[in-house]
Amino acid sequence: MTLPKRLFALAGPAALLTLAACSGGGDSASGGGGPITVSASDTACEVSATTANAGNLTFEVTNKGTKVTEFYLYAEGDRIMGEVENIAPGLTRKLTVEIATAGTYQTACKPGMTGDGIRGTFTVAGSAAKQADSNAELAAATKSYASYVEDQTDVLRTETQKFADAVKSGNVEDAKARYAATRVYYERIEPVAEKFGDLDPAIDAREADLEQGQQFTGFHRLEKDLWVTGLQPDSAQVADRLVSDVNALIGKSKTLELSALDLGNGAKELLDEVATGKITGEEEAFSHTDLWDFQANVDGSKAAVQALRPVLQARDAALVSTIDGQFANVQKLLDATRAGDGFKYYTELSQDQIKEFASAVDALSEPLSKVAEVVAQ
Repeated sequence: MTLPKRLFALAGPAALLTLAACSGGGDSASGGGGPITVSASDTACEVSATTANAGNLTFEVTNKGTKVTEFYLYAEGDRIMGEVENIAPGLTRKLTVEIATAGTYQTACKPGMTGDGIRGTFTVAGSAAKQADSNAELAAATKSYASYVEDQTDVLRTETQKFADAVKSGNVEDAKARYAATRVYYERIEPVAEKFGDLDPAIDAREADLEQGQQFTGFHRLEKDLWVTGLQPDSAQVADRLVSDVNALIGKSKTLELSALDLGNGAKELLDEVATGKITGEEEAFSHTDLWDFQANVDGSKAAVQALRPVLQARDAALVSTIDGQFANVQKLLDATRAGDGFKYYTELSQDQIKEFASAVDALSEPLSKVAEVVAQ
């Protein structure tokens, strides 16, 4: 999507950036002592505890404001240990993350889903055994998904270079043909991409989401050049930077140590990506290739669930059956919009089709929101 955020956690504690803004509540909570409540409003982020013991931490976030909000737990460099987004006014959503080692972190609420958020310090004490270290099935799940990420990034590197070469050569039609097909490899692993500070916005920021003073670069800048303005004098430089940023992202992704909870949260977050961007046509505002992204997000979510399938099947077979059925419903709708090797443009969809998609995404999102809770058992 667009903003400097998202989910998959890196292993290890970290020293924290300077506190940007703060609001807080009580003194402490245990990793196994029940949820830490978060009262989010348009102007405050009241967290019921500012310390916790290492382990699985659950935050229960209630939006008491008037704007859709998000909640994050950050480590050093705004690395996202966990996040939950698309929390509408009046709704409560849970975030469960595995924090195995001590460190100082930041909590953040983002009313309006923009900016750095309303931040507060959060300290984790002690240490805890990682789930994957003590559970062979969870270890296998994280290893399987790491292989999936590696496969996707290998192709992303190659296809991004081809796309950039087409832009630099001035071959607009070739670049247009490659644009959506290249982005699918990014969209499938977007939660990993969004983990690394400024790399995600450099690669994938939408023009409408730019902060004041932020340079418009990456895929969507080139999308605008190709479909709206025509190639610009600096388009070749933007293409070269895109290749450099993608290569940097791939290099950093090799240092990731995923937890099983990351996979569970990631499956849900990819559906949130669909709900907040693809289903509205806001993601690909110039090319209208949103359905390519939609399919890629669904693919990435499926991959995370598939890696966790043995664990989920053993712990909640009914949930697995429900998720499979809802994935099938979404896929059926996507298949009905195929055109050749790709999809119809978003602008070709009827309002009835858009409503069907929105309903199907909501129906899938609800059971996916339970995956992390099952994994944490």
